[in-house]
Amino acid sequence: MNVLAITQARIGSTRLPGKVLKKVDNKTLLEIHIDRILKSIFIDKLVVATTNNKEDESIVEIASKCNVSISRGSEMDVLDRFYKAAEPFKPKWIVRLTSDCPLIDPSLIDEVIKFAIDKGLDYCSNTLVERYPDGQDVEVFKYEALESAWKESKLLSEREHVTPYIKKNSSFFGKKRFSSDNYPCSENYNNVRLTIDEKEDYEVIKILIKELGLNASWTEYTNYYVSHKDVSSINSIFIRNQGYYKSLENEQNI
Repeated sequence: MNVLAITQARIGSTRLPGKVLKKVDNKTLLEIHIDRILKSIFIDKLVVATTNNKEDESIVEIASKCNVSISRGSEMDVLDRFYKAAEPFKPKWIVRLTSDCPLIDPSLIDEVIKFAIDKGLDYCSNTLVERYPDGQDVEVFKYEALESAWKESKLLSEREHVTPYIKKNSSFFGKKRFSSDNYPCSENYNNVRLTIDEKEDYEVIKILIKELGLNASWTEYTNYYVSHKDVSSINSIFIRNQGYYKSLENEQNI
């Protein structure tokens, strides 16, 4: 296999429990997320990586309904869960996605994949410089880089968020362990929230889908968000990557 996509999904969430089960147009946000990923041209297989918790049986049921593979593992050691999801396939390239991005754009996914492959990078994303909307996060890396991170990562933040070890030790930050680069964006949409972390985000997602449907591009959703201040004002108060910053505050070796 050449390109394996893995998306993380679980029911537990301190800010918005059960967020991926919330529905729009009679579809759960997880189904919408999966359906959009499956429109990618370059992804050969998609795996939903969830936890061993009983409450996440509903994630398994949705993934089965969507005819995609499931892998289950640790709730807190997400790096281990992620690696175990990839290990049976040993792909050349891995695409990391998360289910709090229900409106992820398949064309953008393919652009980042092509950029990474063409440049032969160990790691590539459109988030090293955060100019894309929150909720359009794509990471692409080699299986070998993931395996190295799995073996070598010791910090809680590195285990809970999968890729910090790779990024911190990459050429983008002046290190030599992994070659890396950022997939650029010509405009800065850092303040646009197309993610689902808060109840206000859910209200925004519902409006965007009602007005633009389930198959719009990230630019169409973004332009609507930016041009309708009554919409952007609903969730614009929240900061990006709050979960990762929380991990750093509670940093420890494991």
